[in-house]
Amino acid sequence: MLSKDTQLCLSLSGRPSNLGTRFHNFLYAELGLDFVYKAFTTDDLPAAIGGVRALGVRGAGISMPFKEAVIPLVDELDPSAAAIDSVNTIVNTGGRLVAHNTDYLAVAGLLAEHGVTPQGTAAVLGSGGMAKAALAALRDNGFEDLLVVARNEGTGAPLAARYGARWQPRIGVERPRLLLNATPVGMAGGPAADDLPVPREVVEAAGAVFEVVAVPEVTPLVRLARELGLPTVTGTEVAAVQAAEQFVLYTGVRPSADQVRRAGEFSRGQG
Repeated sequence: MLSKDTQLCLSLSGRPSNLGTRFHNFLYAELGLDFVYKAFTTDDLPAAIGGVRALGVRGAGISMPFKEAVIPLVDELDPSAAAIDSVNTIVNTGGRLVAHNTDYLAVAGLLAEHGVTPQGTAAVLGSGGMAKAALAALRDNGFEDLLVVARNEGTGAPLAARYGARWQPRIGVERPRLLLNATPVGMAGGPAADDLPVPREVVEAAGAVFEVVAVPEVTPLVRLARELGLPTVTGTEVAAVQAAEQFVLYTGVRPSADQVRRAGEFSRGQG
């Protein structure tokens, strides 16, 4: 039962989905917490963040395309966000907004969980906030031959230089061992929902695929990788791990691994 004391958390995304809403609300109910979570989009980010501050919204999840644009609107960057100049979580304590990034933790943790070792070239597709988190996690996990593939030289080349990577606008003749998609290609509702982010032969030559797009769970890239028998990390896994870390920041309560698993299944409509 909602009341005047119920704490609100929300997400801001270019394309809102039910994943975070179902994940967080499942855990609030599971743990008996007086919180509620709602997804939003906006075409006025400063006003939206002003609303978070003014209305006492406890936390805000930040997704594409707002992860960098939100930085000037907060009061403090936690080291997790400052290190990569990208935000995916805002915590509001008495009107003071502190920005964090749990994407890095998700990528690093899933690389280890799936046994993805630093061998050969790791190609990161994209140059936005999630690409930054991925590159930092790859670098810190021992990957030395990093490649950024991004059409926008103005963002791609500086991002590559920052992490000691190479940059090129297209995959070309490269055949990376690890292929990590941090672009919206394959996202439900987008203009490239049915597309692969690289030609099929690039996926066929890969040793592992890491997808960041969470909706749908099985993107064209994930489907092809599974057909080829490749080790595959899905965007829904990324979403669940980073959301669990957000949950802790908002509530101060850490759910069990089983609770996170069941919340993830529920968020995907499997519970």
